[in-house]
Amino acid sequence: MPRKLVIYPVLLIVLISLLAPAGGFSTSGYVRAAGPAPARPVVRYATRTDTSKPLRQIPPMPPVLGDIFTAHPPKRLPNREGSAAPATGVDPVLQTSIGGASLGTSTSFEGINNVNGVLPPDTNGDIGPNHYIQIVNLAFAIFDRNGNVLQTPENINTLWSGFGGPCETSNDGDPIVLYDHLADRWMASQFALPRFPRGPFYQCIAVSQSGDPLGAWHRYEFLISNDKLNDYPKFGLWPDGYYMSINQFKCNFAFCNWAGAGAVAFERDQMLAGGPARMVYFDLYNTDPNLGGMLPADLDGPIPPASAPNPFAQFDDDAWGYSPDQLQLWNFHVDWNNTANSTFTLDRALRTAAFDSNMCGGSRNCIPQPGGTNVDAIADRLMYRLQYRNFGDHQTLVVNHTVDTNGNDRTGVRWYELRDSGSGWTINQQGTFSPDATQRWMGSAAMNAAGDIALGYSASSTSLSPSIRFTGRLASDPLGQMTQGEGTIVAGSGYQTHSSGRWGDYSMLAVDPLDNCTFWYTQEYYHSVSSASWQTRIGSFQLSSCGGTVDNPPSVTITNPTDGATVSGPIAVTASASDDNGVTQVEFFVDGGSIGADTNGLDGWSADWDTTSAGDGSRSVTATATDTIGQTGSDSINVTISNGSGGGGTLHVGDLDGFGSALGRKKWRANVTITVLDAGGNLVSNASVEGTWSGGYSGTSACTTDSSGRCTVTSGNIDNGVGSENWMVSSVSHATLLYDSAENSDPDGDSDGTIITVSK
Repeated sequence: MPRKLVIYPVLLIVLISLLAPAGGFSTSGYVRAAGPAPARPVVRYATRTDTSKPLRQIPPMPPVLGDIFTAHPPKRLPNREGSAAPATGVDPVLQTSIGGASLGTSTSFEGINNVNGVLPPDTNGDIGPNHYIQIVNLAFAIFDRNGNVLQTPENINTLWSGFGGPCETSNDGDPIVLYDHLADRWMASQFALPRFPRGPFYQCIAVSQSGDPLGAWHRYEFLISNDKLNDYPKFGLWPDGYYMSINQFKCNFAFCNWAGAGAVAFERDQMLAGGPARMVYFDLYNTDPNLGGMLPADLDGPIPPASAPNPFAQFDDDAWGYSPDQLQLWNFHVDWNNTANSTFTLDRALRTAAFDSNMCGGSRNCIPQPGGTNVDAIADRLMYRLQYRNFGDHQTLVVNHTVDTNGNDRTGVRWYELRDSGSGWTINQQGTFSPDATQRWMGSAAMNAAGDIALGYSASSTSLSPSIRFTGRLASDPLGQMTQGEGTIVAGSGYQTHSSGRWGDYSMLAVDPLDNCTFWYTQEYYHSVSSASWQTRIGSFQLSSCGGTVDNPPSVTITNPTDGATVSGPIAVTASASDDNGVTQVEFFVDGGSIGADTNGLDGWSADWDTTSAGDGSRSVTATATDTIGQTGSDSINVTISNGSGGGGTLHVGDLDGFGSALGRKKWRANVTITVLDAGGNLVSNASVEGTWSGGYSGTSACTTDSSGRCTVTSGNIDNGVGSENWMVSSVSHATLLYDSAENSDPDGDSDGTIITVSK
């Protein structure tokens, strides 16, 4: 029977006893919380992965209009009901007037409408050098920068067509799409709930193989949990991973009970190369059962300092048992070399200006429209994104949430700029934008490279149809004020009459990677009075300091070898690169795998490549240059490797690493990663490895090494009563190298290079 698992009526309050962090104010201006119990990382490989055909060649899955589905129980975060207004009854940082003249848009075009007949739309989208991708509940579309449609709306699971499993057969929504400007790639995700309300629960992630979203995509299926729903997944880009926050619930056919926050890091480097990727997952319920509504930091512009953890944030109302009103910051440090060393730890709780997050006593029907049903304020969590930017001498985080500005349910957008100038995060400025009687809510905030901050949001009242508006401030303006007036991306001419009161659960304000200055915003509105015929709009705008200047990405050209050349033995791959801001590095790739990054460039940009490790045949070579503001440019050529039958002579197993992963309560799985080297100790790609399992599971497994010289095999299900499983290499084959098993070795000593024992 067809199901739509997309309309999530905003969340029922679950009464859970509060564990409030103890502590008081410190002289540094933040609240020092008592140390919570640390969570332990759970590590899993993707349960399914492949690389698709180019998207333009995949038959589309056209949206199918269905009946609006509202039967799922609402799922609110814990202890979010009840809230006290500030002592004065009025928000202490309320902005009571609109500064400056009206703002205009640079671009405005229509996005996806309610092609699937669902509520809410969960509008999201991002801008790249040549494309804008918009994604809403159940559908996505691709536009050029002028709004011309390059791909009409299709079901999101078109991206996983032919993939198999729940990512192909389910189309369940809560989607996110991000442009990864560090690699000129796209990342798209939605969850898959094939047996809802029962598990297992999956996250489907696709990463484009190039900057062209109509090309091929590397596709992944990750098992998040067997019994906890991964609701409201939100993503952030970071150099060492794609990070995700989730709100977890245990559901039955009547209720979804709160089960704690979750935080996940996905192995970005492997996903960019289409290799076997891992996830590191923290279940935070035992750390603090009232954590929820978190967001991971999402990087714009230059990379953060080396080894910097990804910051996660959530706000906490003092009425929830946390005192005072605050922003909590947590650090997610992932260690892909030793995932057991990964940590998720409390950094600090920053005292904010007092706020009241209790809109309409938690009722979903709160924001007035000219007619119809009041709609949801969703004031119990931070609104997407938690945007990060590195200016060199300081780092910033920008985020927002919806508050009651006067104790009488008049909404406003509370926004924050956090700074770290080397001594830790503090609140540099904050304000609440609600300059008149119009309701403003469901915002998205971001800062551009000039330090200007913009806000996009919904606006409605008893006399104003829900519309899409924006405002902003310049870096030089007085702190805490949106000084640049207010603009309208589209004025609504209708409203929603559906009794659920569902409004979109999030929207997105992005910064253009070409100039690092122009803002792009997407949100929903209504053109006509209807039950649920929402529409969306995509608009771009600049603040006055932008000046309309487009900052071009770096120019890079591979100078050696030449396109179409035949190569052999060790060679130097070289490139020329230039940029008006300066080039910080050029990284070189063979078939998507890095062979080295040059961060100097004084003697030219280059990397050494021993072609004997790759095997004979055609190879793609790419050079990617990065400038000082994080923009990238790439050049690619094709070469043919010809080392003859000798090549490196022989190959052998250079390392075996094993780990166990849980499969629910009764089963587990053994995993072994094999590293293959040639006689000179060089990594060997395209080597086929086969081996046999014994102990608790009997069978064979095979894999082929990627550009890193590694591949992973996985056993079948093993009973929990079996404590270990053995895997033995039986053969290694290659087009030009011969297998010499006598040379098998393991430098870390957990195997003899041929047989390894994996513990549960």
